[in-house]
Amino acid sequence: MPIEIRPSQALKLWHDVTLDLVRSDTPDLTARQITILLTVYLEPPPHTVRGLAEKLGVTKPAITRALDTMGHQGLVARRRDEKDRRNVIIQRTVDGALTVERIGDLIVARAKDLPR
Repeated sequence: MPIEIRPSQALKLWHDVTLDLVRSDTPDLTARQITILLTVYLEPPPHTVRGLAEKLGVTKPAITRALDTMGHQGLVARRRDEKDRRNVIIQRTVDGALTVERIGDLIVARAKDLPR
């Protein structure tokens, strides 16, 4: 069942959730990194650098830079595709799954605080 909120409520929700993320011990992620993270965890695999670049409409180097940071933070892992060594497969990690779950929990909690 879809919920209906006004644009001002949506912006307030976005603000409050991102503020909670900034204040938390969750790794500080850019909008691009959050989008990549959510794509990897919410859409069925496999995910490749090439596929993410096409989906997000950015270059492969932009995806690679984001994944470098996310890999150091333990949010994703990468491996070469054994069938086609040119492809790099993006893999989920436990820390990445927990981070996505925490973000989801923050959104739900903050949505409950929205004025009706």
